[in-house]
Amino acid sequence: MDLQNRVRESDAVLVLFGGAHCNVCQVIKPKIAELLENAFPRVEMVYVDCEAERDLCAQEGVFSLPVVRIYFGGQRIGEWVRTFSLGQLREAMQRPYALFFDE
Repeated sequence: MDLQNRVRESDAVLVLFGGAHCNVCQVIKPKIAELLENAFPRVEMVYVDCEAERDLCAQEGVFSLPVVRIYFGGQRIGEWVRTFSLGQLREAMQRPYALFFDE
């Protein structure tokens, strides 16, 4: 997976680093997908399985799970590691989403 190109080429991306043995990751993944679908439909979600993509996760400095990174226009606007809420993600995306997509 070429994550850097994905981030560069997409207007808005939420990257979730997780793993099959990370229970929190498995619970939060569909909830984040639902949040994006309902509130931020133009944000692309990319899931990185750190158990399958160990080198990529190490290269990205991801050593604990879950990790969420949000990018607009190729620039990271936020990162959350291990403990976060959907409310925090929603709040962090509202202003940049409205500005970026002129909504």
